[in-house]
Amino acid sequence: MLGVSLAALSAATFAFNNASARRGVITGSVLQALAITVPLGVPIFLVATLASDGAGTLLQFSAEANALLALAGVLHFVLGRYGNFRAAQAIGANLAGPVLQLSLAVTLVLAVVVLKEPLTPLKLIGIALLACGPALMRNAGAEAATADLSPSGLPKFQPRHAEGYAFALVAALCYGVSPFLIRLGLSGGGGGLGSGIAGGLVSYVAATIVVALLLLWPGQLRHALAIKREPLKWFTFSGVSVSIAQMFIYMAYAIAPISVVTPILQLHHVLRLGFSRLLNPHHEIFGGRMLMGTVLSLLGAIALSLDTELVLSLVPLPDSIAAIARWHWP
Repeated sequence: MLGVSLAALSAATFAFNNASARRGVITGSVLQALAITVPLGVPIFLVATLASDGAGTLLQFSAEANALLALAGVLHFVLGRYGNFRAAQAIGANLAGPVLQLSLAVTLVLAVVVLKEPLTPLKLIGIALLACGPALMRNAGAEAATADLSPSGLPKFQPRHAEGYAFALVAALCYGVSPFLIRLGLSGGGGGLGSGIAGGLVSYVAATIVVALLLLWPGQLRHALAIKREPLKWFTFSGVSVSIAQMFIYMAYAIAPISVVTPILQLHHVLRLGFSRLLNPHHEIFGGRMLMGTVLSLLGAIALSLDTELVLSLVPLPDSIAAIARWHWP
């Protein structure tokens, strides 16, 4: 129950983070977003680690566990977040969301190939629904009007679909791989909430080191420091909220199976619509296609995460259909 609650809290915080980051990249750059949101996670996780007596847990991580957590941090917080921010900048968080949910399909492939988990009809349905979501939203931009934010003078939003979907796919790939790395790394930390917080600190430190190296490239640090007040505010909101969301999710991964945590986490794609309407009404795509695509992707995510036997226990089916539902490969 605690794992479910942590995942739900993480979903709500992720939803606010998506909307605030989207607001920031309207006038700020993706590099500026990374330079602020990634390092902010280090002091937040450090304080939480010390407060939860997790310092001793850090010493329990093996070299392999630290390497896995560090790799997860670089994949998720640097490469994945870069792709996520570029996608949000190009097409908005609403259009990028269903594509990002393809990360679950990546997670499923890894589960089947690496962990030898079975592929079932329910999971195949989930993959199909995940694919239908972005396809349905392909022309959503033509359906919904995008108006200027005249009071603030922000530019009119014109989605750049090819760029946005490409970077959303990059983010989905990174987001699909990182949960496995996190789960494997945390298995060496003795379990418990403190283990999850300490593991998150390792991931954030590794990601911050990579961002610092990127800023050493000629001209990049000067560009990052030239950020204006408006995007600075929203990137700070995003950095704090995403760090808290990641803390919840790391703790959830430490005490609950991925198959339990993942479907609850998908609630943030629905909550994101409310925050997008509140914070970015003129810089997101809304409308019937977008809503239907989001719903299909959410259903696909749930189908991928559900256990077949659990579904059969809740929904009585004829023996012939139940036998088909229980089919698996390998």
